[in-house]
Amino acid sequence: MSDVAALTGETIARDPRPPAVRGGANLPPSFDEASLARPAVAEVRDLVIASRDGSELVHGVSVSVRPGEALGIVGESGSGKTLTCRALLGILPPGLDVVSGSVTVDGIDLTDAGEPGWRRVRGNRIAAVFQDPASYLNPAMPVGAQLEETLRVTAGLPRRQARERARELLDDLGIRRVDLVLRQRVAHLSGGMLQRVLIAMALAADPAVLIADEATTALDVTVQAELLDLLRRLRLERDLALILVSHDLAVVAQVCERVQVFRDGRVVEAGATSRVLRAPGHPYTRELLSAHAEYGLERYLA
Repeated sequence: MSDVAALTGETIARDPRPPAVRGGANLPPSFDEASLARPAVAEVRDLVIASRDGSELVHGVSVSVRPGEALGIVGESGSGKTLTCRALLGILPPGLDVVSGSVTVDGIDLTDAGEPGWRRVRGNRIAAVFQDPASYLNPAMPVGAQLEETLRVTAGLPRRQARERARELLDDLGIRRVDLVLRQRVAHLSGGMLQRVLIAMALAADPAVLIADEATTALDVTVQAELLDLLRRLRLERDLALILVSHDLAVVAQVCERVQVFRDGRVVEAGATSRVLRAPGHPYTRELLSAHAEYGLERYLA
């Protein structure tokens, strides 16, 4: 174990299996009828994303998530998962556009909002964490300074309050020796610690929706399990809508009540996680399950 890992509570895993397989039957809480009756806090309807040469990459996709709910989005690379989430964040790559459909976040129709409209919502009402957290942080600055800057810009806090709030956020995320971590630069922290810092930044303005796009994929399996438990706790405590994007069905089975399966820019299957993973109706979902058969997913399905 590295010195920094020891100070921050991270461990080095020896077990190569996914965390959902190692962790025991730790099912996500059920979503009752009252919860299902609540309006969606983030939604795309009939979304079509195309390049400027007219090539469609996402074909009529609809996705929605309610407060306190965890939605899993699964599928292979290039299936449209990340593009759909980036449309929900208003950050499509250059050369790609939403050509039809609607995008709504926290009751605000952002379909034609433009960048000024998105800036009022992004980070405040919807936030995200992605794979490879080091690429989203400045290597020349202490991570604490970057977190404080985010709090000042996004939450509008003065410097002293931002510093105190940064400490509170990291403490709430289970980090030991918070002051030491705040002084560290990117090169001195592990991937799991950097991901916690990014989660703290994403939560700076208390958003209604958090997108975690392959946020645990590159991490050691023990640290991955810890971060999944953290995301589950945060959504329950904050009534946070969580969209968890992953290629790992074990992760989705452990965390999410609902799942949507993407292939070639379309949703080919959707429904309650237990139903879809126990009795898939689409051949592609069955292929994904076959690839995960060794992990014993049935123990995580209510």
